[in-house]
Amino acid sequence: MFLKASNLIFERAKALRNNPTHAEMILWSYLRQKPLGCKFRRQHPIANYVADFYSHELKMVIEVDGNIHNDNDVILKDMERQKDLEMRGISVLRFTNNEVEKYLETVIKKIENYIIINRSNR
Repeated sequence: MFLKASNLIFERAKALRNNPTHAEMILWSYLRQKPLGCKFRRQHPIANYVADFYSHELKMVIEVDGNIHNDNDVILKDMERQKDLEMRGISVLRFTNNEVEKYLETVIKKIENYIIINRSNR
C-alpha cells in the first residue's frame, strides 16, 4: 500500500496532514464520508510521493493543486509523478483549488463517476 515509502515521506505526510489547504479541507469533508462506500486516506505516502488523497480499493489518487502547479518545472514533475504512479497501476485525478472551492458539486460528480466506472471494469 505504501510501496516502500521512506520514513522521511511518512514524516512529510504527517506534517501535511497537520497543515491542510482550504481546498483539501473542503474535499476531505466529502471524502471522509466514504463516497459510494470507498475509503480514502489523506496525505498518504506512496513510494517517493505523498498523495493528497488515496483509495487503496480503487488504486486511485486525487490531487488538489494550488497555483504553484502552473509553474513549468512543477508541471513537468507532476507529469513524471503521474506517469510513475500509473505505471504502478494507480490512476490520478487532478483538480485545482479553484475547482474544489467554487465547483465542488462538479468535482464530486467526477469522483463518483470515476468510482462507478472503475468498479464496473473489475
